[in-house]
Amino acid sequence: MTFTSIARNLTLLSLFMLPGARVRAADWPMFGHDASRNSTTTAENGLVAEADVAMSRNVRWIAQLGSASYGNVTVASGRVFLGTNNANPRDPKYAGDRSILLCLDEKSGKFLWQLAVPKLRAGKESDYDEVGFCSSPTIDGDRVYAVTSRCEVICLTTTGLSGDNTGPFLDEAKYTAGPDQPPITQGPNDADIVWRYDMREQLGVFPHNMTSSSVLVVGDKLFVTTSNGVYGSTKHLPAPDAPALICLDKKTGKLLARERSGISSRTYYCNWSSPASGIVNGKPMVIFGGGDGFCYGFDPEPSTAIADDGAATIPELWRCNCNPPDRQLKDGKPVQYGQPGGPCEVLATPGILDGRVYATIGQEPESGEGAGCVSCIDATKSGDISATGVLWRNEKVGKTLSSCTLSDGLIYLPDYAGLIHCLDAKTGAEWWSHDGEAHIWGSALVADGKVYVGNESGTLTILAAGKEKKVLGTIECGDAIDSTPIAANHTVFVGTLTHLYALEQKEAK
Repeated sequence: MTFTSIARNLTLLSLFMLPGARVRAADWPMFGHDASRNSTTTAENGLVAEADVAMSRNVRWIAQLGSASYGNVTVASGRVFLGTNNANPRDPKYAGDRSILLCLDEKSGKFLWQLAVPKLRAGKESDYDEVGFCSSPTIDGDRVYAVTSRCEVICLTTTGLSGDNTGPFLDEAKYTAGPDQPPITQGPNDADIVWRYDMREQLGVFPHNMTSSSVLVVGDKLFVTTSNGVYGSTKHLPAPDAPALICLDKKTGKLLARERSGISSRTYYCNWSSPASGIVNGKPMVIFGGGDGFCYGFDPEPSTAIADDGAATIPELWRCNCNPPDRQLKDGKPVQYGQPGGPCEVLATPGILDGRVYATIGQEPESGEGAGCVSCIDATKSGDISATGVLWRNEKVGKTLSSCTLSDGLIYLPDYAGLIHCLDAKTGAEWWSHDGEAHIWGSALVADGKVYVGNESGTLTILAAGKEKKVLGTIECGDAIDSTPIAANHTVFVGTLTHLYALEQKEAK
């Protein structure tokens, strides 16, 4: 079975290539490349297999970032978008700790504009010090959709304020200054905000430590994770009735619908998994990995009934517990979250392909290594399919922050302990594993017959895609790679905490 079928490509075109869009075929406009969140592309060849960043060999450009950069890079319309912090200010008018969304020129790495977001007064409980902008921007035509560290969904223009200030939002000077501060004069290197939606203010959401979601575009709708979670290290949920997933009008930012599946009330720690989308039985479906350990299938078309809070409901189609039964109950007693071998949340974003959903479980990095699981779920079923909808499970995989990457019937999946697994997509059986020799936060990129995985020590490992393990090489990037590499327009973009590298094959192999 080939995972790049004509039907899948036509589906993606119908969902995302809207009139006026300027996204090129070899761009990487969103987290996971497309709505399936499967970090692979068939549009690339001749990608770099070796480089020396210290000697600038096979390096097109290097851009200095802040001191913490976690969100994945996106590339569209000749521009590169990514998040960082303000440890390396690009404009002296923005002082101190801020979250920064950068826009760079794709060819040169030149700075074009930035959105400088003031920190929440809640501090590290909801907007951790010096962490920066964690969400991956989504590019749709001439619009950028992103989620800020202030728990806002925000719509920007791709050109920034180098053009006209696009309404209806015209208060960029006040917004970037922060509450009770004098406005900051804006210029051509600042972001052009079209609209913003404050999830804390409008929904009562309590983001745990940091807000992180990559916006999913389905037609004229946006689906966004709220990052609702617990307070501090306790099990107290300040907002158990707030939604974990919402739907907005992409043109106006108006709230259209919210999930009412009770995810927040069961959340172990936080909801950080981004939504995905695919076609199941000829109809679109939104997939969401919950902080309660369940994976959900939702109908992207909101219900017609409007609830008392003024929003419709995102209809639930099915749910599946991604924790194996013995992680939930032992000797007839519930296993507590946080115990060794206990339940985990769906932390990484599930992927969907050909009616199957691939979901992993894990916990935030400070919880350490431990037992994980990857589940293959039949998305054609309905209701609670925890007992009937799991096609296979692999429990040999450790806890992971990574999503599955599928290519030509194989799954490439790093776990947090540093093992890179190659699994059979039909059965879950392991073909091979490779020790990455350090903790791994990001997912695998599969492109041009190669598998790229970065680790916490700053090593980018390159393996051959296929059932036989073959290490093609490693590239030392000098600092932790906590995001997923991407491939766009014959270039591999690798983000470390402090730098972004644009790698291209210039010399003969």
